[in-house]
Amino acid sequence: MRTVLTKALIALAITTIGALGADNTIGTWKLSAEKSKYTPAPMPVKSLTVTREASDGGVKVTTTGEQADATPINASYTAKYDGKDVQVTGNSPYDTIAIKQVNADTLTDARKKTGGKYQATSRIVISNGGKTMTTTTKGTNAEGKTFTSTFVFDKQ
Repeated sequence: MRTVLTKALIALAITTIGALGADNTIGTWKLSAEKSKYTPAPMPVKSLTVTREASDGGVKVTTTGEQADATPINASYTAKYDGKDVQVTGNSPYDTIAIKQVNADTLTDARKKTGGKYQATSRIVISNGGKTMTTTTKGTNAEGKTFTSTFVFDKQ
């Protein structure tokens, strides 16, 4: 009986470690503006592509696109899923981000602009059999006004 219980616990531990190691956000994602929402309107971005690559215990993210005012978007960072702030380079409303992995399909993050008003928290969820990534964000924009957004991305 003890041997069966021990084997079951070892199998459970291996399965848990494997599940936490998985990351279904990896890939290239394109914003579906018609499915996305931003409050208060108008939508601040015209186009957005997010490329997420596996990196030692975390992810390397490159974001490109165009803001509503035609300003190009080009930002990147590499972060572990340990909840510690890392630098974001390029033009982004925030310059640090800290990410935690909830499970293979869900991440949370905290974003802020050092010395600025921008600060936000997000929840990223993969659904629809791995074909859709939804990022729900709440916070304060660079002008100090509260905002909420739901950005829906399609896997490329």
